[in-house]
Amino acid sequence: MRAISQDTLGGPEVLREVELERPEAAMNQILVRVHAAGVNPTDWKHRRTGLFLGEPPFVLGWDASGVVEGVGAGVTLFKPGDEVFGMVPYPYGAGTHAEYVVGPARAFTRKPEGIDHVQAGALPLAGLTAWQALVDTAGVSEGQRVLVHAAAGGVGHLAVQIAKARGAHVIGTASGHKHEFLHSLGADEAIDHWTTDLADSVRDVDVVLDAIGSDEQVTRSVPTLRSGGVLVTLWPVFNAPDARREAAARGIRLEGIGVEADHQGMREIAALAAGGKLRAAIAGVFPLEEAARAHEVGESGRATGKLVLTVD
Repeated sequence: MRAISQDTLGGPEVLREVELERPEAAMNQILVRVHAAGVNPTDWKHRRTGLFLGEPPFVLGWDASGVVEGVGAGVTLFKPGDEVFGMVPYPYGAGTHAEYVVGPARAFTRKPEGIDHVQAGALPLAGLTAWQALVDTAGVSEGQRVLVHAAAGGVGHLAVQIAKARGAHVIGTASGHKHEFLHSLGADEAIDHWTTDLADSVRDVDVVLDAIGSDEQVTRSVPTLRSGGVLVTLWPVFNAPDARREAAARGIRLEGIGVEADHQGMREIAALAAGGKLRAAIAGVFPLEEAARAHEVGESGRATGKLVLTVD
């Protein structure tokens, strides 16, 4: 099969198309012929540093939408020919930037008929991150005030839609020229994080999602929360000592999240997508062999929404 791999750490130029043996589905796994796979910030972080995967060679990619090609022993959820989408286990299940990928059957769910593979390939990792942060961790509910940082980004723009679907009042931060986009997603308020001091403009929110994942953003966000509120940041390990002290004094819960493969979470995302309540904004679509170009666009920081690779 064709796959995008690298022999060394570095910039997008280290990515190259290679021929690898097609994997086989083991017990409780399915083999998926990939039609589309999302590209996420974690991909270029791993490409540059190895992060959790160590030294190359490796094939990146966690999102996949495609067709079941084969099933391993014990699989009852799917049969060959079923259209599915999902996220292989993060971080050690990488490999969707290829013609085929294997993963646990319960990391996938059926693709809604009303969305295509590009849309489905864009949703899993970012959608699960947003769902697990807002719903599983923070328990966002109707009438709550939710602040989403980087609300026009891959995770952020899906988080806005999920929070709205839960009945929340949503405040999103993004550059000024992206505010119209945020309102089109359903955001009730949009704040330019470059020109506005959060401490002066946002107060008494119930939940903050830091979709940037930085100590600085955590520290800036704690004062916006009501006592007893919840802040979830996308980096599992963070310091922010000042924020921790203030949070402890005011009964605010701070959580660092790492996304997990999740069958039930994928079913929830599929239901929202099927009902028209969750849609990925597609910032760019690239054929598999142009993965390096997709990385370049993603790292530029100018993309609004998600980037996707397609596989013929």
